[in-house]
Amino acid sequence: MIDLFEKAAIAAGRDIMDVFHNGPTVRTKSDASPVTEADERAEAIILAALAAQFPAIPVVAEEAVAAGNIPQTRGQPFILVDPLDGTKEFIRKSSDFTVNIALIEAGVPVIGIVYAPARGQAYIGDRSGALKIEIDANFQPVSRQSISVRIPSAKMIAVASRSHSGPETEEFLVTHAITDTRSVGSSLKFCLVAEGTADVYPRFGRTMEWDTAAGDAVLRAAGGMTVGPDGAQLLYGKRDQLNDSDFANPSFIAWGGKQA
Repeated sequence: MIDLFEKAAIAAGRDIMDVFHNGPTVRTKSDASPVTEADERAEAIILAALAAQFPAIPVVAEEAVAAGNIPQTRGQPFILVDPLDGTKEFIRKSSDFTVNIALIEAGVPVIGIVYAPARGQAYIGDRSGALKIEIDANFQPVSRQSISVRIPSAKMIAVASRSHSGPETEEFLVTHAITDTRSVGSSLKFCLVAEGTADVYPRFGRTMEWDTAAGDAVLRAAGGMTVGPDGAQLLYGKRDQLNDSDFANPSFIAWGGKQA
């Protein structure tokens, strides 16, 4: 399955980069977030690839959900797709946008790929471990390197959102005596922790499961863990929530080697 995820993500990334270079047409969705033809073209490529190989597995994809197409996911494995995480970064010509595909089993992200086409890098994770892949200008993988979380040290490094940091993040950093922070957009934050560049990614505020599942899968495959406000592992497939919509995440902490 991870091989198909990789091929689908790279194919989607090729189309995304075509729009990136030629300039996107930006629209605003009902939730006030931006969307471009790159989001839609990438999602169509991924959904077609998944339907051809795994027609029986439900797929929850960001733009399909926005259009009201939400499959039944209870009691079975399903796939989460964010075809272009970091649309705002994409629009302003930053390289911090990603293609994300993840398989969820029993609420846990067990296989995932995060592909950053403008950086020529992808991160994959499954039960055998996590890898960082370098991808050339012709969209061909050229190297694969095993990655794992850092061994905990007294001086931790945090990675934080460029656009969503606030008082709660600052309080977390002070509480854990963290003075060294790195900033990056999209699901790449999980990947920095997974490859050992940082120790922790605190996120206070709302995200959706398709934003986090692939990066979380990579992190867990690399030896890390993502936990919710109660300290228990963050689970996926959240439906019928009392205080939020389907597939919405609470605040969470993505830990590398230190999981406390």
